Amino acid sequence: MIWLWAILQMLTLIGVATYWRHLPTERKEEAPEGVAVVLSLRDDWDGSPNLIARLKAQNVCFRLILATSGDCPAARDLAAREGDWVQLVAAGVAEGEGQKVHKLRAALRELRLEDRYLVFLDADIVPPARLLGRLLFPLVRDKADIVTGYRLLLPGRGWMSGLVGAVEMQLATLPRSATATMPWGGAMAMTRAGADRLDLDAVLAGRLSDDMSIGLAGWRAKLRMRPVRDLLVASPIEGRAADLLAFGVRQYRHVRTNSLRMWGIATGVVAVQSAAWLWAIGWGSWTAIAIGYGAASGRALIRRKIVTSVLEPGQAKVAKRSLYWDMVTPFAVIWAHLAVQLAAAMSNDIRWGGWLYHVKRGWVTSMSRLPS
Repeated sequence: MIWLWAILQMLTLIGVATYWRHLPTERKEEAPEGVAVVLSLRDDWDGSPNLIARLKAQNVCFRLILATSGDCPAARDLAAREGDWVQLVAAGVAEGEGQKVHKLRAALRELRLEDRYLVFLDADIVPPARLLGRLLFPLVRDKADIVTGYRLLLPGRGWMSGLVGAVEMQLATLPRSATATMPWGGAMAMTRAGADRLDLDAVLAGRLSDDMSIGLAGWRAKLRMRPVRDLLVASPIEGRAADLLAFGVRQYRHVRTNSLRMWGIATGVVAVQSAAWLWAIGWGSWTAIAIGYGAASGRALIRRKIVTSVLEPGQAKVAKRSLYWDMVTPFAVIWAHLAVQLAAAMSNDIRWGGWLYHVKRGWVTSMSRLPS
């Protein structure tokens, strides 16, 4: 058993090292004309001056589409202030589909003939200046039809945010290939031709998860989906422990309600690692524990290099707080990961953005507004 344990730990170390090995050293960008950036906003959006400043600092000229329900004062103020650069879209309240999906579909109907490249961003990210140029590079060079980054959480105060960040970093630093990639809706781009080929409006209609719906449809259509490995985009996270736990459960519930097979594979892999750690601590020797901690420290050191390479110095300092969990209690991270996956299987109800959705096979079957 000790040899199986050692092999398992070595494989996890190789996986993170593979991600590090394939990080682009020459981060080429493209700045084509005809770029439309869609930003989906909740009604309580505060205007995010830092986000807007960072978008203006991009190395790409683009048109910004603010997709709202129609009751977002900060979005109206920004559109009035910025003139032609910003287009405000009022989608209204969704019926039979997720509110974010509803806003995105409304934005799609406002596209112009000259919009050749579509970029979808979340409002809670802290984008680097290279974000748009890096997303567009594979599209312009005809290396992909859909391009994606991924989030890297910046934990706030409290132990739970660091633990959630550690679990998320396991996913962020998984080896990625162009044939086994799911897009992340927080930083995703596609060609207009790819969107038309998918019939993107029809793909999103009646759905809750934008990225899962687009990713699965892209696989079925055999579109080329490419990850940009150096675009691990800073995403701050903080709040009460219960809310942070709910965030993790919601992510995996999106996966399970869209693809039971994908959720099963991911949960199976984490379950094997969790059981192996249980054996090492409960029935293994001190040698087994030393092997586990040695591999965990190795993964943390490599992830530290990845974080330093892809984030700004201040962001990297915050993100590295999550690495302490993997070095001090690596078993807690993997057990927490499994707990979130299993909790996701307990229900088909998803609480998101002030709404309670019941989802079956990716479709919203009912929805109701949560009390404020």
